[in-house]
Amino acid sequence: MRKAILLAVSLVFLFSIGCATEEFVKQQVAPLADRISALEKKIANIEAGLATLEGKTGKALAAAETAGKEAREAKALANDAMNMAKDSAAKAEAAAKRAEAAADRAEAALNKADMSSKKAQKAFELQQRK
Repeated sequence: MRKAILLAVSLVFLFSIGCATEEFVKQQVAPLADRISALEKKIANIEAGLATLEGKTGKALAAAETAGKEAREAKALANDAMNMAKDSAAKAEAAAKRAEAAADRAEAALNKADMSSKKAQKAFELQQRK
């Protein structure tokens, strides 16, 4: 009998030590649950920040593409203007050469007319002396 009581007390003692009460489990899990909740909030904030950055990055990329397109268009317009300016400069230079040639011909004609005028005046003077 003594063995049976000892065995019963041993079994009760063994089962009481090995089992955890619900309150004990809650006390042990509560800090972990709090930490997990805090980490979930941080992850949600980080994900929201990433979404915001992705939106801003998308807008920045679109703006950069637009700026690049406008820069290419401006370059094309500048090249067209440069070609027009070169053509205009070439035409102006050709016109200046033609004007210079015309001025040289006019000066030569004036000199010729002046010489003819002097000859005519000498001839007139000679006829007057006779």
